[in-house]
Amino acid sequence: METRDSLYVLDTEQMYRADAAAIAGGVPGMALMENAGRAAAVALRARFSPRLAVVFCGPGNNGGDGFVVARCLMDAGWPVRLALLGRPETLKGDAAHHARLWTGPVEPLTSDNLPALLQDAGLAIDALFGAGLARPLEGAARAAVEAIEAAGLPVVAIDVPSGLSGDSGAVLGDTALKAALTVTFFRKKPGHLLLPGRSLCGELVVADIGIPHDVLPGIAPSTFENAPPLWADRYPWRGPDSHKYDFGHALVLGGPVMTGAGRLAAQAALRVGAGLVSVACPRVAVPVYAQASPSLIVLPSDADEDFADLLADPRRNAVLIGPGLGLGESTRSRVLAALGAGKAMVLDADALTSFSQRPAELFGAIAGNCVLTPHEGEFARLFPDLQGGKLSRARAAAAASGAVVLLKGGDTVVAAPDGRAAINCNAPPSLAIAGAGDVLAGLVVGLMAQGLDGFDAACAAVWLHGEAGAAVGPGLIADDLPAALAVVLRRLARMSQ
Repeated sequence: METRDSLYVLDTEQMYRADAAAIAGGVPGMALMENAGRAAAVALRARFSPRLAVVFCGPGNNGGDGFVVARCLMDAGWPVRLALLGRPETLKGDAAHHARLWTGPVEPLTSDNLPALLQDAGLAIDALFGAGLARPLEGAARAAVEAIEAAGLPVVAIDVPSGLSGDSGAVLGDTALKAALTVTFFRKKPGHLLLPGRSLCGELVVADIGIPHDVLPGIAPSTFENAPPLWADRYPWRGPDSHKYDFGHALVLGGPVMTGAGRLAAQAALRVGAGLVSVACPRVAVPVYAQASPSLIVLPSDADEDFADLLADPRRNAVLIGPGLGLGESTRSRVLAALGAGKAMVLDADALTSFSQRPAELFGAIAGNCVLTPHEGEFARLFPDLQGGKLSRARAAAAASGAVVLLKGGDTVVAAPDGRAAINCNAPPSLAIAGAGDVLAGLVVGLMAQGLDGFDAACAAVWLHGEAGAAVGPGLIADDLPAALAVVLRRLARMSQ
């Protein structure tokens, strides 16, 4: 069962520190390598029948793990060939120790002998490079990856598939292995969760190799895999003496034409538990919004002064602006008015793009509990100077804006200004539909109305959104998501007991 402790995600530098802390605490490095290789061998033997396994070893510690895997498989009666990138005498430290324990032949890994290495092979074990690789594959390593892929062999990767960045999930250059199974150690790395890395890892096994859990406080990781243990103990469940006014009043600003967006968002805020939900919209659109649900309050709001009057009511404690609203000065002025009123805020879609030419004005007005929910296109318009991997960009955007940034996608990242970040992995491909983002924004504002801070609300909303999409399955349309939340919330309640 997942715990908050198990959700920590370590980047490569933090993993080096975890290894070093374990060694300083009395766990020999050669024991950690032995445990890693044995764990990988156990995992692959549980999934594959005996066959000729070719172990591709690199010149560092990942290659040392490969020597242990080869020895364990040979001891179990498997036929094994081992190819080394470089010469055995150049190996150092723990890798050199485990290379000496290997009693089989060490074949050179060169482009010329790849056809012979792969002849009759039934499995490739990738121990070339681990998560710390920082440059594209080249030479014999690149040739090996291409030959393995061309042969169509199942691949078991040690730590990460070679060619993949452990910190960003990006392919370094244009070549990386696609594994059927990846075995990593102690904790996941960002590259296991972020795309395309997650797709290249196949099944992921995290093995305990003897690193004590008490090394984590000294490392102080601030990245998490998003799951209920991260926020469920603060989820706003109702109790026997609860009253609707205990759970906030969310205000959704609806547009005059794209009314579906605002209606989906408002229904999601209702379903996720906001005590009351109001839609403020132009008077001409009131009948359309009123048909969305009898549970909604629909309020006419034609002028900026009308909206200011609605904000003056302190019971309306959380505001969503953006879905279907339209671009321009009116949208900007209402965003600034709501921020100035000190409301919990969710800014999505047109509310973000309306500030694409003047982001400093928006960021200067953010002083409290605010969540920005861009997709990649909106993010690029609002933060044009931020480059790099998704995790680092989301963190930098949160620091620059002073808001929680929910950067959407199949690997949504939620980042807080204080440096915390969560990577979400449960979103099914069926969520790539019109209106899904509007539902997500409604979930966030509904949870913020109930008192969750922006980071917890965004993390919980993203997870619930993914689970609701999976519950419906193929054929999903955005209209299905609010109703599907009831099933997901019942399951979450059981998990939280």
